[in-house]
Amino acid sequence: MKLKRFRVKKFRSVQDSGWIDADDVTALIGTNESGKTNLLIPLWKLNPAKNGEIKPLSDYPRKEYHEIRATKDKPVFITAEFCVQEDLISQLVKLTGASRSDVSIARVSRDFDGERSVQFPNAAPLRVVAAAEVRDMLTKAQGEISGLGPANATEEDIRGNMVAAISDAVGSLASMGDSLDQKGLNDLHARLSAIDTAKGSKRSVITPRFGQLVDAIAETITKVTRPHPQDNDEATSLVLKNLPSFVYYSNYGNLDSEIYLPHVIQNMVRTDLGAKEEAKVRTLRVLFEFVKLEPKEIMELGKDLPTVPTPPTQAQIEVTAEHKKERDVLLQSASAQLTSKFRDWWKQGTYRFRFQADGDHFRIWVSDDLRPEDIELENRSSGLQWFLSFYLIFLVESGEAHSNAILLLDEPGLSLHPLAQRDLSNFFDNLSGTNQLIYTTHSPFMVDPDRLDRVKAVYVDDEGNTQSSPNLRIREATESQSRSIYAVYAALGLTASQTLMLGCQTVVVEGTSDQMYLATMKNILIARGLLRPKREYMFPPAGGVKGIRALVAVLIGKDESLPYVIVDSDSAGQTLTKALAGDLYAGSAERILAIKDFSKIEGSEVEDLVPPPVMAGMVTRFLRVAAEDFSDVLVGGRPIVPQIEAFAGKHGIKLEVGWKVELAKIFVGKILKNPEVIDKSTEEKWQALFDKLES
Repeated sequence: MKLKRFRVKKFRSVQDSGWIDADDVTALIGTNESGKTNLLIPLWKLNPAKNGEIKPLSDYPRKEYHEIRATKDKPVFITAEFCVQEDLISQLVKLTGASRSDVSIARVSRDFDGERSVQFPNAAPLRVVAAAEVRDMLTKAQGEISGLGPANATEEDIRGNMVAAISDAVGSLASMGDSLDQKGLNDLHARLSAIDTAKGSKRSVITPRFGQLVDAIAETITKVTRPHPQDNDEATSLVLKNLPSFVYYSNYGNLDSEIYLPHVIQNMVRTDLGAKEEAKVRTLRVLFEFVKLEPKEIMELGKDLPTVPTPPTQAQIEVTAEHKKERDVLLQSASAQLTSKFRDWWKQGTYRFRFQADGDHFRIWVSDDLRPEDIELENRSSGLQWFLSFYLIFLVESGEAHSNAILLLDEPGLSLHPLAQRDLSNFFDNLSGTNQLIYTTHSPFMVDPDRLDRVKAVYVDDEGNTQSSPNLRIREATESQSRSIYAVYAALGLTASQTLMLGCQTVVVEGTSDQMYLATMKNILIARGLLRPKREYMFPPAGGVKGIRALVAVLIGKDESLPYVIVDSDSAGQTLTKALAGDLYAGSAERILAIKDFSKIEGSEVEDLVPPPVMAGMVTRFLRVAAEDFSDVLVGGRPIVPQIEAFAGKHGIKLEVGWKVELAKIFVGKILKNPEVIDKSTEEKWQALFDKLES
């Protein structure tokens, strides 16, 4: 099952996190002491792969400790929703009789007593049926039975009783309202079942038709009395059996350069190691497994022959020499394998690893093109040590010990250089092919600017509680939330050092949603070979029209050339365009790009550069309006944002602040997974826009 979202309540510093959406990779960004760890640990304790015991003294919110401790029914501290895989859905449907959509989402909770519960939030078992539907069922049967010829006089009387009973049932519906519950249906069934059909002719067609009606009422009663799927113990047990385990890491067990093999062999079977030593042993175990070596075999192959009490024979000497030669070949082969595979991920240098065994000692040496001499691993950078250990653990264990597991990583890569942190972010993408992954960080270099839909800001509210929000708009943020979002803005280049800004094509946009749309458009064009940028694009959002002028001034301070500005063609955007062209961009008005010049729609915004059918499907999914599809009311050739706002108002839906960002996230996820929905016409609009930026 795949984690869809989770919610933490009354756990340490978290009162109520609200629902936190989970992607293949999810980043929880926040300052120190914001409570990021307090969001990971309860999720781990929902179904820990190892350890993860509930500890009241540390896990209960400190200010409510006495209340929770005295409460008989302990509160739920973690709830998570999972998308159920197809084979499991089939089993649940068979067990419960529910529809596939009813059991497609499983919600699992755990309370401080350790008890887990399962719900199916999509399931809404039928408890009433429309009276009109039942009336149609009765009158149709009445008409058909009245038109059938009786086989004999006796059956004529039976038919009369049937028709009278149906008329009586239809008449009773008037007092039952617009819908019937189990009681009303039971009453109808009793009225109809009172008719004795036993004396009917064996060749009768009337009796079977009346029997069909009685059976149809009975089947309807079955439908409205069917238990909720979550009341089925077999179904809930099956969900818990298939629940992914959660693996939590905060200690990554860096390798030492010199390893004493007898200690390794002993520690691998010990169960009383401390957390630090256990992490180191885990890394060593994975290292030897990765290179397909056994510590005991390496030690045995390297043993020297005793010289007392008798000298070894020539044959023994030759066997011992052959063993040591075999060990050298094994170590050389393993070294070459690690060197080759590691280079695929570590981009901060071309490193070569060499394993050496000397008696009971196993050593790891490292060299590179700049320093070709072998140096012990522990004397290389802590970043290299960390990444090697991390790489081994997760590349190997993700396919074995981490099977059907979700990885929770607390502050990974703190000792890495910023560029190496970017490599680690790419490594996460590869790792997510086998395991979902959620990590915490406060580093801007661990934020992928092209995947801001993965980022959740974690901060402390005015009452001292940990909060989480996907809203990255700094204009609406509180002071503490702004500090958490700072890392995101740094990742976008707004607060990064001048060296990171050099050589980039900076394009100022109004908001985060614009940044997300344009970054995705760029990626699609590059993937299709339609864009070969001379420089990397950066789309720093200004937080709205009013912020563009200030942001442009800051960027001019870093680079004397004026950055491109992309503005919406609504009234605010047109006013800004005139103002910029009149002073700051006087003589450089060509660097102000209006969306309408590419969408060919007056008053248009970035959203109008997306194919209308694609946008319509996204809006319907976003607003979840069951009664009507947005595509049914969408008018082509007109700006889409006002139409979305009108559609939401029509259906009584309040669009929260930042709704355009949430819609942009849906766009990013959809387009990156299904880029083929972008047609030729849209592709040409995007290409025309980026051609302007390249000119």
